[in-house]
Amino acid sequence: MKMVSLQQELQQNSYPGRGIVLGCSPDGRYAVSAYFIMGRSENSRNRVFVTDGDGIRTQAFDPSKMVDPSLIIYAPVRVLGDYTIVTNGDQTDTIYDLMKVGKTFEESLRTREFEPDAPNYTPRISGLIDQTNHGFSYALSILKSADGDPASCQRYTFTYSNPRPGTGHFIHTYENDGNPLPSFSGEPKKVEISGDIDTFTTMLWKSLNADNKVSLFVRYIDLKTNQAETRLINKNQ
Repeated sequence: MKMVSLQQELQQNSYPGRGIVLGCSPDGRYAVSAYFIMGRSENSRNRVFVTDGDGIRTQAFDPSKMVDPSLIIYAPVRVLGDYTIVTNGDQTDTIYDLMKVGKTFEESLRTREFEPDAPNYTPRISGLIDQTNHGFSYALSILKSADGDPASCQRYTFTYSNPRPGTGHFIHTYENDGNPLPSFSGEPKKVEISGDIDTFTTMLWKSLNADNKVSLFVRYIDLKTNQAETRLINKNQ
């Protein structure tokens, strides 16, 4: 698969929706994860990321303006031992709870489907960083409707063992803006991971559409020490 520019992918798409990037830093030292959210409605834009233990959660920026929290308030990132879970919805908790009792990432997601937000039927995208046995691999998943047919759920999981330095994969909910919003299709895009955490974070935030971007999470995990550095940026301050 040809490597594409993550910066260009974001700059050329006004509304990829929510997106996950997982990969390895150029020097091979860090496991890299990023998650961003965007919004078109006032309710979707009325959010911020806040830290929650080893992970993060979304919360209303102005609680008085919150209309329906069901699909927009959740924990996008949770840590379970040597696993870091990153998702675009409350399936984070499903993966955490079921992996805790011995299920796999893929098995956990078989219990879930796309979001019930007709007519978009937004895909559930999920990522897992696996550092068990002092190793490093990652996986990305998407649960989506069959071309907008809510009677059929299609589940795809992509796994990446021994990631190459400077390489990552990017998956997002929507191909582009539209009405209804067209679901992401195909494999996660192979993208370049470049720079340290601050350089990478700045590139991502500046590349997202200024009107639609809401919040960004970036984490670099040192593969030798397991120490993590995290950056959060919220449009609402």
